[in-house]
Parts: sequence; C-alpha cells; structure tokens
Amino acid sequence: MATPEQRLAHWRANLRVLSTLLVIWAFVSFGCGIFLADALDGIRIGGFKLGFWMGQQGSIFVFVGIIAYYVWRMRKLDRQYGVNED
Repeated sequence: MATPEQRLAHWRANLRVLSTLLVIWAFVSFGCGIFLADALDGIRIGGFKLGFWMGQQGSIFVFVGIIAYYVWRMRKLDRQYGVNED
C-alpha cells in the first residue's frame, strides 16, 4: 500500500506527463493541422501536401502514439510509486 507521500508524488508525476502530452497534442492538432498548414504544404508525403496530411492523417497517428506512450509511462510510474493494480 502506498503512503500519502507516495500518492502525492505519483500524482505530481502524472500531471507532468499529462501536461507534456497535452502540449504535444495541441501543437500537432492546432499547430501542424491548422496554423502551420500553409508552411508545411511545401513538403509532400506520398504525393500529398504535408499540411493537409497532418490535418487528415498525421494527427491521428500522433494521437495513437500519445495514448500508447501514456499507457507505458503510467504503468512505469505506478510500479515506481507502489500504486500499481497488479
């Protein structure tokens, strides 16, 4: 069983991970998909402009990667702070 200090440290580590991933999510979805789309259109992937591709497909790949990373990282943090459910 985790102590209150361990739970607090775990929660702070969780918030750091979440904050970082939310910044990445915002940059990819709003930055690459909307605000930087015109600048990215000079690059082509598979015949499609990168700005269009990021708005349509690339952001989805990044979001799935974010989810996978979050699961991996939280399992590691859970074990580190003794709050895992195993």
